[in-house]
Amino acid sequence: MEAVKGVSDLSRAVEAILFVADAPVGLRELSQCLEAREGEIEQALAELGARLNEGSGLQLVRIAGGYQLCTRPEWAEAVARYLKPQRRRLTRSALEVLAIVAYRQPITTQEIEEIRGVQSDHSLRALAERGLIAEVGRKQTPGRPILWGTTEEFLHQFGLNSLDELPPLDEGEEPKLEEVGA
Repeated sequence: MEAVKGVSDLSRAVEAILFVADAPVGLRELSQCLEAREGEIEQALAELGARLNEGSGLQLVRIAGGYQLCTRPEWAEAVARYLKPQRRRLTRSALEVLAIVAYRQPITTQEIEEIRGVQSDHSLRALAERGLIAEVGRKQTPGRPILWGTTEEFLHQFGLNSLDELPPLDEGEEPKLEEVGA
């Protein structure tokens, strides 16, 4: 490790450590890591705090017996928007389940699994979390299983005005959504 010289260098080294740390870092740990006295670390922390207070989106916070870099409260909304789950592509199995629901709705989990020949709980849950399918009722049979159907969000994401715009299936053809713009 390159020798840390002076409070300003020490302050930048502390900042770098706190930036990558996923939990508060204690004074003793910083002192040992940077081979500096605790008093020097306290000076470096004071300088870092002052520097961050001069217009940074971050702040130095003492928490749980250590120090941590945190987002300033006034930027919390922007950070939350950024951290909102990013849209990931649908897996092949999720696309398959979505196509079955789109073409055969309302449909039960059991009916989907009979068509696919495998369990579909995970795909159904993922599609429901993304708002592409939803419970549209209960089938009037023993156990009253959930009936699944597509949502307005499904139409929006696939660029459809209505389910009538889905490509027609040839007789005996299995439903596919790849052609629609998945």
